[in-house]
Amino acid sequence: MGVCNRTPDSFSDGGRFLDDAAAVAHVRGLVIEGAHILDIGAESTRPGSSPIDAAEQIQRIGGLIRASVELGVVVSIDTTLPDVAAWALGEGARIVNTVSLEPAAELGALCAHFGASLVLMHCRGSMTEMRGFSMYDDAAYGDVVADVAREWTEAAERALAKGLPREDLVLDPGLGFAKNARHSIALCARLDELAKLGFPVLVGPSRKSFVARAATPDASVIAPPGERLGGTIAAVLACVARGAAIVRVHDVKEVVQALAVAAAIDAGRGGDA
Repeated sequence: MGVCNRTPDSFSDGGRFLDDAAAVAHVRGLVIEGAHILDIGAESTRPGSSPIDAAEQIQRIGGLIRASVELGVVVSIDTTLPDVAAWALGEGARIVNTVSLEPAAELGALCAHFGASLVLMHCRGSMTEMRGFSMYDDAAYGDVVADVAREWTEAAERALAKGLPREDLVLDPGLGFAKNARHSIALCARLDELAKLGFPVLVGPSRKSFVARAATPDASVIAPPGERLGGTIAAVLACVARGAAIVRVHDVKEVVQALAVAAAIDAGRGGDA
């Protein structure tokens, strides 16, 4: 899953794809690099970000969903708002990707109506309430994997009760969302336990602060988002080995290459020397 943020303030690429031509060129490039899904969003999820209303999100996205659908890939709309999701599904999107469990029932009903899939990401509270990147009290979770599984399952049941087929529901543990670096690493390490819940698992470790903090846990200053590719790939490979079905990344070409090499090694095929 490749990422296109039509936002001025996203933590990694805010402001880069506000121009229509730049956005279309970007999604076309992601497809060429190997993305099977394009995740398009118009509201930043960085800590402290302000909510963006439906009309503004729709205006920011403009014709990008239709242009992306024409490339022959599956399009996902990254939003928590049912009005935006309904509009995007009408434009041709096939997945709704929400970073909040709260609208699970309404989005579940909407996806059931359109025959679309729903990615439910675990998070506690809104982005506005988040204190900072990978900042969350250690004691907020008893067992982060068990707590995430329980809270996510409660939301999933609300979506399923609205008619969403089980096979159209995807679990995202929400790496970095209302979690510190220790919590996110534990979720990656024990992702197989979440996969056993019986839903496809999506992970989004791409360029996140927990990657940098894991690499340099004692540093007062951590690497900026653009310098976290190595850690991102390490997290992706670990999560895929533990059952992740979808990985949401900014650096599609590099991750596709890493996954291909890992698969070749696992299969005992070293490739050309």
